[in-house]
Amino acid sequence: MTPPRPRDIPTVPGVYRFRDAHGRVIYVGKATNLRSRLSSYFAAPETLHSRTRSLVETALSVDWVVVGTEVEALTLEFAWIKEFDPRFNVRFRDDKTYPYLAVTVGEEYPRVSVVREAKRKGTRYFGPYAHAWAIRDTLDQVLKVFPIRSCRDGVYRRAKQVGRPCLLGYIGKCSAPCVDRISPADYRVLVNDFCSFMAGQGESFIRDLERSMLAASKSQSYEEAGRLRDRVGALRAVMERNSVVFADSTDADVVAMVEDTFEAGVQIFHVRDGRIRGERGFILEKSEELTSSGYLERVLQRIYDDEIDIPREVLISVGLESNSVWESWLTQKRGSSVSVRVPQRGDKRALMETAAANAQQTLTLHKLKRSSDITSRSKALQELKEALGLADAPLRIECIDISTLQGQDTVASLVVFEDALPKKRDYRSFIIKTVTADDTGA
Repeated sequence: MTPPRPRDIPTVPGVYRFRDAHGRVIYVGKATNLRSRLSSYFAAPETLHSRTRSLVETALSVDWVVVGTEVEALTLEFAWIKEFDPRFNVRFRDDKTYPYLAVTVGEEYPRVSVVREAKRKGTRYFGPYAHAWAIRDTLDQVLKVFPIRSCRDGVYRRAKQVGRPCLLGYIGKCSAPCVDRISPADYRVLVNDFCSFMAGQGESFIRDLERSMLAASKSQSYEEAGRLRDRVGALRAVMERNSVVFADSTDADVVAMVEDTFEAGVQIFHVRDGRIRGERGFILEKSEELTSSGYLERVLQRIYDDEIDIPREVLISVGLESNSVWESWLTQKRGSSVSVRVPQRGDKRALMETAAANAQQTLTLHKLKRSSDITSRSKALQELKEALGLADAPLRIECIDISTLQGQDTVASLVVFEDALPKKRDYRSFIIKTVTADDTGA
């Protein structure tokens, strides 16, 4: 590509895009000084990092957008990466989707459910959790105390039509708003209490229930006292499942990253009210030429781009070069102050070391699995080479399928495998308009 003239590039914050010969965006980056950053890509090729050299050789053009502040640059970079999914930006490898507890607070009678994606507006999410069975068991216990509905909308509408609640309404795990057993105002109080408990304010509810239990016992309302005792037991059972890591009511995310030359392992602990409420881990593929700070920024981008429950404190294993920018951006998203820092001592430092050990374990297991996969893939490619009589193993395989509907509408799909693995970003679909609409002609 022909580099832009330095005098044509502004010296202000902005976001830039490299495009290939087909106009596809292949890389998105941000800079506090666009001229300085972009000029670094067009140094002598032998001085560039191999990843950067590959990017520049693939790109045909570069354009940029000027913004007012570094926080705006951060926001626009997130939006473009999400929109274009550039192949030269960092890629994450995560075999799991983590379960969340979702409450549809935007509805008149909100519903609670276990979901895999935390994205819908008007819904409050708690998590992520390591195992779906664990959160389902937790939900089963909590609904004994806060009986909000967990049925699907179709079940709710049918119950409302026939005037009879489902089984959960009969066994006390739902307050049965479908048959007007509870007013919208009282139901909203129940939902707010449920959300407060799941957000980490469990001790206050337990103290209130214990006071009510003692009062009922003193007034000789033993049946009511027994019911309240069971509720206290259910809430304590839920809270005991979450490890206590801090004596105070710490509200923080602990983010640890461990690197090798080509990849990094990441582990996140979500701590609410001093207890670990959720955790997750994944692998980052180092496809950009970034510092440790830069790669950790990509991790934070992945975590907080769609995150709704942002804590007061984000504890990180590596210091950020643009720490104040991240604090400003997270503060805007949360609506109140957020601190981003590296813990130096005490319980928080100890938990960070635990998270780092988990990140190292995630990375080690990934490398062992990859090593095993490489052996089996190499064997499969060798067998395919022999079966087809090829001179070399087919390192890239492109499969095309044509389909003609009713003799006139022809469509096609392309799937690509490289090194015996699907390369989904190269998948394509086509609508073919030809005079002879048939598979052979297409």
